[in-house]
Amino acid sequence: WLHIGYALNQPLPDVVARWKRMTGHDVLWLPGTDHAGIATQNVVEKQLAAEGKSRHDLGREAFEARVWEWVAKSRGTITSQMRKLGSSVDWSRERFTLDENLSRAVRRVFVTLYEDDLIYRAKYLVSWCPRCRTALSDLEVVHGPARGKLYHIRYPYTDGGGAITVATTRPETMLGDTAVAVHPGDERYAAVVGRTLTLPVIGRALPVIADDFVDPAFGTGAVKVTPAHDPNDFEMGERHRLERVSVIDEDGR
Repeated sequence: WLHIGYALNQPLPDVVARWKRMTGHDVLWLPGTDHAGIATQNVVEKQLAAEGKSRHDLGREAFEARVWEWVAKSRGTITSQMRKLGSSVDWSRERFTLDENLSRAVRRVFVTLYEDDLIYRAKYLVSWCPRCRTALSDLEVVHGPARGKLYHIRYPYTDGGGAITVATTRPETMLGDTAVAVHPGDERYAAVVGRTLTLPVIGRALPVIADDFVDPAFGTGAVKVTPAHDPNDFEMGERHRLERVSVIDEDGR
């Protein structure tokens, strides 16, 4: 049998490679397989679940050995299907993403980039899986529409004399707020930019900031800023040098 994915995606590069060779070009189509870490882990964990076990029952080394066992089998399936389709690759150069020479090349590139100040290490928001306890690629996250609700929360001025009511769809992250933002052109709030509010419940001081990202037509025109739990708020926090306060742990609680 053949996986429908290979039947769809293999002929396209094969046609281009063969056509270019026929027109006098030197063409290398390099065959290779990817270790697909999280996807592979999920498959093996499902196999273990069918046996009434988990990766924690096996321990790190035994689980890793089980994963490598499945990888070897899966790689054979992938390459055998490519051979059945007659893909015009150079099998003498077959590669796997975790081959030592490839891993060494990747490490060398990253070290070079770091030494040339072209990459740096910093904190950033990631999609996190509380079951796997690891970060996920954005490509592995399934997005979809959901019916939400707009909540209104009153933030009093620290020096007394009124409050600002913010509108939010994420009240559960309120304790991670480090600012309240308004649009710089919103005349309703022009006189309060720079003042300080008090975060309800815990009393943290929050500055009122002006940022072009805020939509004055959304809710009350004032939004809470939670840099640790929203990508837009994260960028706003970077622009205004706001603290990042995380209120959701690795278990998603």
